[in-house]
Amino acid sequence: MAPRPAWKGYLKLSLVTCAIELTNVVSHAEKVSFRILNRKTGNTVKRIYVDAETGKPLEEGDEIKGYEVYNGDFIHVEEEEIEAVEIESSHTMSLDGFVDKASIQQIYLDTPYYVSPADDVSGEAFAVIRDAMAGKKMAGLARIVLYNRERPVVIEPLGKGMVLTTLRYGDTVRQPDTVFGDIKSVKTDQEMTDLAELIIDKRKSKFDPSKFEDKYEDALLELIRAKKAGHKAPKAKAAPKPSNVVNLFDALKKSLSSEEGGKASKASAKAKPSAKRGKAKAAAPKRKSA
Repeated sequence: MAPRPAWKGYLKLSLVTCAIELTNVVSHAEKVSFRILNRKTGNTVKRIYVDAETGKPLEEGDEIKGYEVYNGDFIHVEEEEIEAVEIESSHTMSLDGFVDKASIQQIYLDTPYYVSPADDVSGEAFAVIRDAMAGKKMAGLARIVLYNRERPVVIEPLGKGMVLTTLRYGDTVRQPDTVFGDIKSVKTDQEMTDLAELIIDKRKSKFDPSKFEDKYEDALLELIRAKKAGHKAPKAKAAPKPSNVVNLFDALKKSLSSEEGGKASKASAKAKPSAKRGKAKAAAPKRKSA
């Protein structure tokens, strides 16, 4: 069954418009989730609204949204009134400008959604907009009302479709200097930096999300399986906690040595050390004597 769209509306480029729908990229269906139970009866429990002053539970239909305008003074707003609020971006994403996606700092990127044509009639216009952005290697900027909030978004081609990422507003993002400002400037030793770069080279690989493993999820499942079988919860294995490195240069050398040793051990019985690997060792910088 196809996932339910999170939003339906139109994508607009100047006078070109096509019907589109957004689909959540992330699924939480496979994650371990817990329900709250009554410890004594084992029954599930439910949350109810309770009047903060009287302590009495509210009857169905008695709750209403309120906006606080002063201390304890609220304006009542009905759900229908909220639903009736509409602006252009409630139903239409107009591509107002185009940027290089790489120019958007990571700190402003929020939630991704897949974008696809909503029907066959919209397929051609959708493809033209997608291919034009792909040809120029640009991403489009627009706005959309999602979950009762207007959000800036960036849209870019992705295969046969496109991907939209909601953006955070500038005034909601802490700027790096507010956190990093107190970090003292350190002049690093070039030899140690070279060693660190060699370690990075040894671990260079291609991005493959299929290899990601949620070890915490696995530990939770192990706990659940043990409890289901009537066993005690498995004893937690204390994860080793790293400490500050006393001699950074020695730690880097040992790290590089273990990287080379680990790779060598896998092929040691069948292959002799190659000339290339010998050169790699020779390339490791030696520390200058004091």
